Formats: sequence, C-alpha cells, structure tokens
Amino acid sequence: MGIVAVAGGTGQLGRTIVEEILNRGGQEVIILGRKAIPLMRYYITKANKNRQKDDAKAKEIGTRIVAIDYNNTSSIVSTLEENKVETVIAVLNLMGGIEPELALISAADQSKTTKRYIPSCWGVKCSPEIAAISPLDAAKLALLHAVEATSLDSTSVINGMFMDYYAPPGIKTHFPPLAFVLDMANNVAAIPGSGDVPVVFTYTFDVGRMAAALLTLPKWSKFYYIIGDRATWNQVIQMAEETKAVKFDVKHDSVEMLKKGQVTELPSHIHLYPFFPKEQLQGALSSLGVLFDNGGFDLKPAKGESLNEIFPEVKLTSMKDIIGAWKGK
Repeated sequence: MGIVAVAGGTGQLGRTIVEEILNRGGQEVIILGRKAIPLMRYYITKANKNRQKDDAKAKEIGTRIVAIDYNNTSSIVSTLEENKVETVIAVLNLMGGIEPELALISAADQSKTTKRYIPSCWGVKCSPEIAAISPLDAAKLALLHAVEATSLDSTSVINGMFMDYYAPPGIKTHFPPLAFVLDMANNVAAIPGSGDVPVVFTYTFDVGRMAAALLTLPKWSKFYYIIGDRATWNQVIQMAEETKAVKFDVKHDSVEMLKKGQVTELPSHIHLYPFFPKEQLQGALSSLGVLFDNGGFDLKPAKGESLNEIFPEVKLTSMKDIIGAWKGK
C-alpha cells in the first residue's frame, strides 16, 4: 500500500485520524505541515523554532512531519512524489481561506504517485442549498468541485456534528469543549428552532477509525457517511438533565432570530471572544442553528454509502456514552 499523507495532521481531527491509522497498522502515514518562509534572520530563527516544535510533535504522535509551502504548487508536487504519497487526506482549517487546499488538490492531481484524495469536507453533505446558509460549507463545496474536476479517485466523509464538543474532562479527545446549543458545564442550552429535528453526532475517534478502514477499499464512492448516533436536541437535553440530575435553563432560538445571525449567548461563549469575536461567533453558530433546524444534520446515506454497514466491526460511540460521562461532575 502507498503512503498516506494527512494535511493538517497535527490539528484536532487531523491528529485523531493519524493516530487511528497508526493504531490500525499496515499503512505508513506522514503529516503535511506548513513550511515557514525564511526571508530575514527573524524568520530563519522562527522557522528553526517551528522545526523543533514539529520534531517534538512528530515524536509525540509517532510519525514524520513533512513541511510544505502552500504557495508553491510545484514544490508540493515534488514532496508528494519524493515521499511516494498515494493518498492525501485533508483536514485543514478553512477559516483563513481555501487557497492552500486548492494548491494541494492541484499538486495531488499533478503528482505521479498520488491517486486518491479526501478533501476537508467533514461534517454535513455540501450542497448549494447548504452553502447558501453557511459560508464554511460554501468553502467546502468549492473544494468538492475542485477535487471532482481532477483525475483523482476522491470521496468526502460525512459525519454530522462532533460529539467531542459535549464531552467532559477525562474523555479522550483533541477537541476543545465548545458550547454549540448545549453548555454542559453550566447546565444551560439554547435550542435552535423546535429541537425536534434529528441530528447525527459522531465521536472523532470513530471518524478516525472509519477513515483508517476506508483506506482499505480498492475503489471509493463519491460520498461516505458515518452515523455515530442520531438524536434530536430535545432528546439530548433530556439525556443531560437525567445524567446531571438537574433542570437545565433552556431557551429556544427562533428560525427568524437565527437567520438574523443571532443566537442566545451561553456562559461558555464569553471566554471565546478574545479568540473568536462575538459577532463572528454568533454568525457561525446561527448558521449551524439553521442547519440543525432544517434537517441539514439529519444525514441519509444512499445504498453503499454507509461506512456503518461496510465496516460493522467498528463499534461506534453513542451520545448517551458521551453525555453519560458527565454523571457526578
């Protein structure tokens, strides 16, 4: 089997996927990191420090980190070929734009050794309708179109909402706790719309295990789904109240409110504002809220697209497992 390169493999989901590929075994994996451009002595020093950090991170994770310059497509092609990369899995942060991944897609298409590509389209299935609601999903749709225009065998992995955001301390995850709808630590919630529309939730390490298993398939479908669990927000709130034996303070955000780019502020949001300004956070959460209410997260795999069915040996985590871990906390 050829080498797998995970772009963004030191990040949250990316690192999880790398770890699970290594755990499964039988597949060599490297991480594609960002290369600093040393224009002056300051940047040379900074680049050396970054290299030292990469070396420490590589040792911690257990695989090589290969630095690439996303501004130089031809150099990425050379890196892919020199490392005999057959498959690229992209897990890049798209908040700063999609240009780096567009360069990576182009390089993968030009590389003589690279045959397969998974774009950074994790979450919901990208469509023009969803892209019109969520700027992040509009970016993902552009990536999807870009990779589909290549000769690469590609697939997108659709997993819904990450359970990890609702996990208590002690649950293994590389994700930070973020209060989307439900603030477990403070016993409050702001439900988008009715709260009766099903939402698919998946634990990141289950996504990693499925991604590792997906590498064993000789040919890919255009989309694959992972259904970790399916529950409405009202059901999740009920789980939370039963687990913690307290009544949550529950608000409902109307669809009209969400479409104005507004959500009810939760206590856990406040500490995020230095890193994610309130207006931007409200905009991102309100887009999610609209998708929760209109069924965007109620994933429906077509025949042959369910990784649950293709790999039934991969046992998946439920929301009861995650929420239940708050008992006594």
